[in-house]
Amino acid sequence: MNDRVNADVVCVASWNADLISRVQRPIARGETLMAADFNISPGGKGSNAAVAAARQGARVALIARIGDDDFGHMGMKLWEREGIVTTHVEQAAGERSGVAQILVYEDGDNSIAVYPGAGTGLTARHARAAQQMLAGCRVVMASCEVPAEATLEAFRLARDAGAITLLNPAPARPLSDELLALVDVLTPNESELCLLAGAAHAGSVDGAAQQLLSSGVRAVLVTLGAAGCRLFQTDKPPVSLPGRTMAVRDTIGAGDTFTGALAAALARGEMLPVAMQWANAAAALSVTQHGAIDGMPSSAETVTLLG
Repeated sequence: MNDRVNADVVCVASWNADLISRVQRPIARGETLMAADFNISPGGKGSNAAVAAARQGARVALIARIGDDDFGHMGMKLWEREGIVTTHVEQAAGERSGVAQILVYEDGDNSIAVYPGAGTGLTARHARAAQQMLAGCRVVMASCEVPAEATLEAFRLARDAGAITLLNPAPARPLSDELLALVDVLTPNESELCLLAGAAHAGSVDGAAQQLLSSGVRAVLVTLGAAGCRLFQTDKPPVSLPGRTMAVRDTIGAGDTFTGALAAALARGEMLPVAMQWANAAAALSVTQHGAIDGMPSSAETVTLLG
């Protein structure tokens, strides 16, 4: 197999099984609520975004570390079914895969606790082992669910080869100036944006985005939920897209769908303002079904919504 020709999009990926319970409302400390439903489904921000990109027509490959357990086997079966290359997925013997415990409320919102499992062992070594694959791709994406050193090395190698680097900074945590300087497109939601920019910019999307641009990020594309999204680039006026009115079942995976669809559009050569239209439409479609994976649309479904 020649890694150089096997992927348009490479994802430095987290993987976990989603354990999803549906309850009426958030649970207070010390309180017990009866759940109306429970299921186990594929998850992890990296894996979700990779599936979303593949369904948008991109050739996708992973750099990941998972457990050699039932949940890890679930991930491998999913990626095989979605046509995702797993040459650089390490299955760690004797380690558990990640798990996300998710509570979904009646209004479709959710709360999530993530145990990363074997994913904590993903390092710069794994990125270097995939150097040939990184050199041949067009977009490299990651989230903050994977160790920063793996993302940093993958982004360094991607930049050296001329690929676009795409970071979804979730779950939000402080990012080093070194990593920010390697990010071509940052896709935070509003709360993540304000945390990254600091207290001085709390409540100001525009101010927070400009702060991150001054830190070396080339573009900041903020997702605003039902309000759509807003793109900021240095020396260009902001570009806004409104949200779409959809019948919401739950919002699990909507951000990951946005990131994956954006990566696929960029990989096929779309400019950022056009790519964000694809991502905005795909994310809108994703909330119309339950779970992170089931609602992720195909390229044809996204085209239909775009009209």
